Amino acid sequence: MALWVVWVLLAFLYSCQALLIPRVSFAIGSPGRLFTHFNNPGIGNTTTLLLSDDEAMLFVGARDAVISLDVSRPGVMEIRSKLDWSPLSKDLDGCAMKGKKKADCPNFIRVLQFLNSTHMYACGTFAFSPRCIYIDSQTFAPVTGPSGKPDEGRGRCPYDPYQRNTALIVDGELYTGTVADYRGNRPVISRHLSEGSHIDLKLDDTLGWLEEPTFISSTFIPSEEKVYFFFSEVGREYDFIDKFTVSRIAQVCTSDVGGQRTLQRRWTTFAKAQLLCQSENELPYNVLQDIVTLLPPEGVSSDETLFYGIFSSQWSVNSGRSAVCAFRLGDVKAVFSGNYKVLNRDTLRWSTRVQEKVANPGECGLHNASDNTLRFVKENFLADESVHPVSRGLALVSPDQLYSKVAAQRTRGANGKNYTVLFLLTESGFLHKVVLLDKGPHIIEELQVFQQPQSVKNLLLSVKKGVAFVGSSEGVLQVPVSNCSFYWSCAECVLARDPFCAWDPARKVCADVSSIQGDAVQDVEGGNVIDTCKPSTINPKAKLGQPTVVCSPGEQLYVSLNEVVKLQCPEASKLASLHWERPNSRLSQDLYLQPGNGSLQFLATPVTLGHYMCVSVENGFKQTLAIYSVKQRNSGTTTQAVSSTRVPNRPTADTGRGAGSKTKMMAPTTVSKGMGAITPRVTRNLTSVNQPRLTEARQSMDNSSYFEELVVVSVLLALTLCVLMLGAVFTLRQRCRGRTAPQVCPKNDSETGSLQEQDPLTGTAKQNGVVHNGLVQNGLAHGRSPSVKNSSPRASNGYLPNTPM
Repeated sequence: MALWVVWVLLAFLYSCQALLIPRVSFAIGSPGRLFTHFNNPGIGNTTTLLLSDDEAMLFVGARDAVISLDVSRPGVMEIRSKLDWSPLSKDLDGCAMKGKKKADCPNFIRVLQFLNSTHMYACGTFAFSPRCIYIDSQTFAPVTGPSGKPDEGRGRCPYDPYQRNTALIVDGELYTGTVADYRGNRPVISRHLSEGSHIDLKLDDTLGWLEEPTFISSTFIPSEEKVYFFFSEVGREYDFIDKFTVSRIAQVCTSDVGGQRTLQRRWTTFAKAQLLCQSENELPYNVLQDIVTLLPPEGVSSDETLFYGIFSSQWSVNSGRSAVCAFRLGDVKAVFSGNYKVLNRDTLRWSTRVQEKVANPGECGLHNASDNTLRFVKENFLADESVHPVSRGLALVSPDQLYSKVAAQRTRGANGKNYTVLFLLTESGFLHKVVLLDKGPHIIEELQVFQQPQSVKNLLLSVKKGVAFVGSSEGVLQVPVSNCSFYWSCAECVLARDPFCAWDPARKVCADVSSIQGDAVQDVEGGNVIDTCKPSTINPKAKLGQPTVVCSPGEQLYVSLNEVVKLQCPEASKLASLHWERPNSRLSQDLYLQPGNGSLQFLATPVTLGHYMCVSVENGFKQTLAIYSVKQRNSGTTTQAVSSTRVPNRPTADTGRGAGSKTKMMAPTTVSKGMGAITPRVTRNLTSVNQPRLTEARQSMDNSSYFEELVVVSVLLALTLCVLMLGAVFTLRQRCRGRTAPQVCPKNDSETGSLQEQDPLTGTAKQNGVVHNGLVQNGLAHGRSPSVKNSSPRASNGYLPNTPM
């Protein structure tokens, strides 16, 4: 029974891990996925990003500086201007006297927005005494504001550089969500820089408007004339012993000027509702991490605007998991138009209002309403219903990744259908590219962008340039959203299921869909190679469904007899299953080891010499990734001996070459450009990460996954526990009977068999183990490779390693 429980738990664990797997993965420096990296020793914490309207300049708020980067050319980021803005010595001394760490006292730029066509507005923490300045966009120099001196940043920028905030400028007015005091106990949603008939507004200090919020983001919807704020806070409407966090969306009207008597200089249009990211019969993902706005296609109603948010959970059952939910603007408006809860000031309890509504909270134009109406709005600001996600389900859930930032883009595929692509930044430093399909999400690729996890970071998408900008303490990265040239054949291009990429039959390359003039070959929904690609584009000499050679055939390996041979197969896709084949022969488990990482291990004997093929099967399509010819090394052979671990030649992005063409792999280099650095394009790599060289073969085993070993160990542990329990029961039973156990006589040779194990290397006989064609089962057949020294798999005691003595 215990064994069945273990198997069920392991199967459940495996199914959870297999929910979302990136098809290919690229490590930092991999020539298969290149990006541009800007870093400068004198510029740190480049986390606040602002892109110009023409998307030719990227403005970056850093530590003690604001810089401008020229990003007009693909793959280049050059610094153009730098504005130093650091606290004075007396400011730093005052910060230290407040008990703050020296590293937290510089001026961290947390607000950077365009004020108008000629000026920008920036705010920084400034040694825990926030300040704001105006910047001339042309000269990139600070200018005096209406007051003639830098503006006080209280209520506009946080004091603490790690305190999250949001800021947005609409028609020259700054809308912010932050804290307004040094201790961070006074959260506020406010408007600043108001002119004319508008006045600066903020939330009333009445209890319950905001409850320990963490501000995430804000967006302006022109058709609604409203600014929406997204944040997480404590949900006081729930009677839980512990604090229960809920995710919120709040709204204010840009035309609001406050009440005449009631709610003077206060918002009259503030209302908030809960964002419920939850699937049926599951606990909600209740903590909002990031959210982004995706506008509808041209000509479609603004009600189809979508908000894609990343959520985590405070529940231990969902610990370490992230979910992505999409919310529709039309559903948000419906919730704000419905009923509202009322707060009992005596008991501080929320309840659903049963009386008729006096007014619609959140409706624009309430600043001219009566005092009775404004008092109703003041007490009824929490919507009774929650905003549910689109289709009442999760757009994506990751069982093993914590996502922190999200960007969304809509792109048109070769079939004319629009696809939504999400770019998700993980806490561990990887950027995931995900396409949302009718059958579920598909992670096209993952790219490592950080060496170390970052506590403060930013992600900004440039649809016009086709790149994503990632800001962190390690610098700014420019990552192209597509990597079509990595896929060397029609099959690989289709299997990628990337809506940006399609196979061009005329040029015989995988290219961006927009660059293909004729019919583009693509299948984002199904990735069906057999029905999509023509036989000539897969392999002119192969039939559909047959193994296809995509690497140079006949990789020659010269080995000595009884030498341990290890063949490595390049990993083209993590979604593919790999196995080894021999022409007209079956790979016996007695002779071969297949650890599960794509390698094949065996002892070189006359029986095991010959040809081997590594075959990949993905989505029903079968192709050969590597072919080896293992031959015996003769004493008179002049050819240099090849190491027993060999990675076959990999094809380049030049898909017009034949399948048997040889390629050279170039190591990535860095070329300085101004104060930035770019990595030039080099020969593409077949594998999803850098393949090991001949001298690094053993490292490839060290970096492999140990999930299967975990399964084996868990099963063996369960079996051992069962045997121990049975043995204990048996012993107890025998003792109770008071009788001794009978003696067991050793068996004679006729019972055990007369064969003795013969060492294939020394010819000496041993009593343990059985030899099949020169392969000792106690060694390789039990899952461990003998050590190799002078081409002899012999340990220091003269026997094969792991052989019982």
